[in-house]
Amino acid sequence: MEGFIVDPRKSTPEDFQQGMRDVKLVFDINHTMPYTEEYDNLVKELFIGKIGEGSRVLPPLNLVCANMVTIGNNVMIMGGCLMMSRGGITIDDDVMIAANTQLISNNHDLHDHALLICKPVHICRNAWIGAGATILPGVTVGENAVVAAGAVVTKDVAPNTIVGGNPARFIKNID
Repeated sequence: MEGFIVDPRKSTPEDFQQGMRDVKLVFDINHTMPYTEEYDNLVKELFIGKIGEGSRVLPPLNLVCANMVTIGNNVMIMGGCLMMSRGGITIDDDVMIAANTQLISNNHDLHDHALLICKPVHICRNAWIGAGATILPGVTVGENAVVAAGAVVTKDVAPNTIVGGNPARFIKNID
């Protein structure tokens, strides 16, 4: 999967403002009662409206680059989710993401640690990401796939399969 490089040392004032906006909104979300109108409005503002109908994101949330995240309809993201989103994260409809998961679309360059190597993460329709799982840059989790709790996913997950372990490996097909 194609990626791109970001050098945070060359951030623009707009980049800084976007980062500060995200930090403030994440703080407010993490300190507001879920399932209230105030909470729902903060989540919509954070994701710039790119969150579908019937979707829920529960606190605590830790997120960088909210403008690079798109969430479909009827998605449930439980508390403790970390989204490192510089490379982009797309979550399709009807996805379930359990507590304490990590969706990471960027990593540091091996030689120049200040550089970010960015590759998008895509969680396809009706996938289920188990508690404590980590999805690494450039990974697509296929439609109807299941990622077992605690798995570290370094490669694409085929549709209608279950993967688990570190690194995640094929366990079985889903009928």
